[in-house]
This record gives sequence, structure tokens and C-alpha cells, in this order.
Amino acid sequence: MAEKDSDKNPESMTIIAFSGDLDKLWPTVILSSTAAANGMDVTVFFTFWGLFPLVKDDVRITGHDAMTKMLAGMNAPGMKKAKLSKMEMGGMGHWMMRKVAKKNNLLPPEDLFVMCQDMGVNMWPCQMTMDLLGIKPEQMIDGLGEPAGAATALARMSKSQINLFI
Repeated sequence: MAEKDSDKNPESMTIIAFSGDLDKLWPTVILSSTAAANGMDVTVFFTFWGLFPLVKDDVRITGHDAMTKMLAGMNAPGMKKAKLSKMEMGGMGHWMMRKVAKKNNLLPPEDLFVMCQDMGVNMWPCQMTMDLLGIKPEQMIDGLGEPAGAATALARMSKSQINLFI
């Protein structure tokens, strides 16, 4: 049975954060912080490559076998090490983007992420992705919600008026 529009919370937004690239992180935290500042109930569900920015900066390699360790090695942990999805130019792209952003008074994603947490944005890591890639809860940054699965994310999305996949 289809849900009626009246069953949805018009003051809520759910974002599925699938990418850990810098140019995807910025919109995720900008939209989340803006929505929260406007009184919306916001949840971000971090899955697959979108989970790596939530891994602590000092964690070198995650994974439970050679293949998952190789995958982790290709995805730098933490937001400060996030690269651009395109135009990375041998490592200069993300540096240039951060410099331009700072010049234009745009906070880096790691600062906006903390603002989101301070404003009560729900940050859910994907349990299946954690299991799949061998990422342990103690390897994740502090202040996250309990790991959740796809069913929990879908239940949340069914109640949100705004749903985004970034």
C-alpha cells in the first residue's frame, strides 16, 4: 500500500552518502548543515566508499583479508585526505579545491561535519559495508550513530520528504 503524503514528515531529509570523494562530501555536509539549521530532522546514511571519510585519520589499513585491505588502501581514511572524483591532477586537485574554498570562506568538510553533529544530524554508518570491508566500530570517528542496515535506511527514507543520493 502506497504511503500518503500526509504520512511523511515534511521537515525531514535523508541523504545516502555513497561517495567519499571531496566534491561529494562537501554537498553532503553543506546540505545537511543547511537543513539542520532550518529546523529539519536530517539523517545521513554512509555506505560503501562514503564510509571511508568516517574512518579515523590515524587508521592506516582496514580489512579482514588481503583483498579488503587492498580496497582500503585505495581509499584514504578520514575527510582531510579525500580526493576529487575528477581533475585530481596527480594529487593537486584536492589541494587546489581546498585553497579556493578557503579563499571564498567555505569551511572544509571536516569542520562542516562537526557542525552537523553539533546540530543533531544523525550520522549512520552502514553495517553491511563495515562487515564487507572489515571496518571495526573502534576504527570509526566518534559521535556517529549506531551502525544501521539498508532496511533501517529505507524505513527512514519512507518517512522523509526529501531523499538524496550523493
